Amino acid sequence: MVARHDLATDPGLQEELLQARRGTAFFARKLNELTDAELDAGTRLPGWTRRHVVAHVGYNARAIARLVEWAATGVETPMYASPEARNQEINFGATLSPIALRNLFDHSAVHLSVEWRDLPDANWANDVRTAQGRTVPASETVWMRTREVWIHAVDLDNGATFNDIPAPVLERLLKDITGAWKTRGTDAGLLVKVMGTAGNGAGLTFGDTTAADPTIITGALPAVVEWAAGRGNSGVTAAGPGAPTQEVPAAPAWI
Repeated sequence: MVARHDLATDPGLQEELLQARRGTAFFARKLNELTDAELDAGTRLPGWTRRHVVAHVGYNARAIARLVEWAATGVETPMYASPEARNQEINFGATLSPIALRNLFDHSAVHLSVEWRDLPDANWANDVRTAQGRTVPASETVWMRTREVWIHAVDLDNGATFNDIPAPVLERLLKDITGAWKTRGTDAGLLVKVMGTAGNGAGLTFGDTTAADPTIITGALPAVVEWAAGRGNSGVTAAGPGAPTQEVPAAPAWI
C-alpha cells in the first residue's frame, strides 16, 4: 500500500522537500500566468524560448525521478542516456502543443513528488549518479530539483526575479556556484561579498580569499546570485584589477 505522506522522517530532509515543492508551485504559477501564444517568446537563456524552459523542467523531473527509482530499487537508471539524448529531448519537447507541454510539466512534477514521498528513510542514503557523473546520495536529488525550479522560474522572464527565491536557497546556490569555480580554479583573484540585512546572506564571502589584490564583486544576496549564475549584473558593483573601469566582469562559467 502506497504512503499518503512522506516516509522520510529527517526534519532537515522534510524541510528541503518542502522548499522543492514550493519552488515547483512557484514555477507552475509563473507558467500558468502565460497564454499559449506567450510560450513562443524568448527567455533569459540565449537561444531558448519559454517552450524550451518548460520542456527542460518537465524532463528534468522525469530524469530526477529515475534517480529516486534507482535509490528505491537498486537497479541503475541513469538520468539520461547521453548529453545528446537530453538535448534532443528538450528540443522535441519544445515542439509539443501548449496543452501537451503544460501536461508534461504537471505530470512529471507529480510523478517526482510521489517518488520522493514513497522512498523509505533508509534509501535516501543510497548512492546514485548525476548527469555530470557525480556520485551522490539520493537525498541530493531534492536540492537538484530545488535549484532547477527556482532558477528557471526566473528564466521564464515573466516577472519573477531572484528576490523571489528564498534566502536559504540563494545561499546554497552561491555556495554551489563558487564551489564549482574553486574546483576548476576559475575563481583565482575573484572575491564575492554579500551585503545586506541579517538573515539575507549579509557578511558572506566567497571566492579567492587569499588573493592580495582581488577583483571584488559586492551586492545584496539576490543580486550576487543572479550575477554568479550568469543571469545579469544589475545591483552588483565591481572594484579591483579585474574591473579597472568599475565595469562588472562576467562571472566564471558555472555548469
